[in-house]
Amino acid sequence: MKKYILMAAILVSGMISAQNNPKLEAFGQMVKATYYHENGQIQQQGFFKDGKLEGQWVAFDDKGNKTSMAEYSNGQKTGKWIFINETMLSEVDYANSKILSVKNWKQEAIANRN
Repeated sequence: MKKYILMAAILVSGMISAQNNPKLEAFGQMVKATYYHENGQIQQQGFFKDGKLEGQWVAFDDKGNKTSMAEYSNGQKTGKWIFINETMLSEVDYANSKILSVKNWKQEAIANRN
C-alpha cells in the first residue's frame, strides 16, 4: 500500500516540480499542461481547472512509453489510476483522494491473456 501512495506522490510531485516549464494551452474552460523530459519527450500531460488538477493525467518515461494514467476531480484523486512498468501493471481505485482498492498483475500474465 505504501508503494502506491509513494508512486502517486511521485506522479503529483513531478507535475508540480517538473524541471522545465510546462507548455500551457487554453482548452475550453481548462488549461492543458504538457511537461517535458530533458530529451524533449513528453513527461506528463493533463488539465487544470480553476488552478486544480482535473480530468485525466498521463505520464511517460523518457522513451515515450506510458507509465501511468490518473484521474482528478476538482484537485482530488478519483477513479482508477494505472501504473505500468516492465514487470507489473497496478490499478489503484481512489475516491476523494483515498485508496479504496489495489490490484496488481504481472506482465507475463497479461501477455498470456492475449
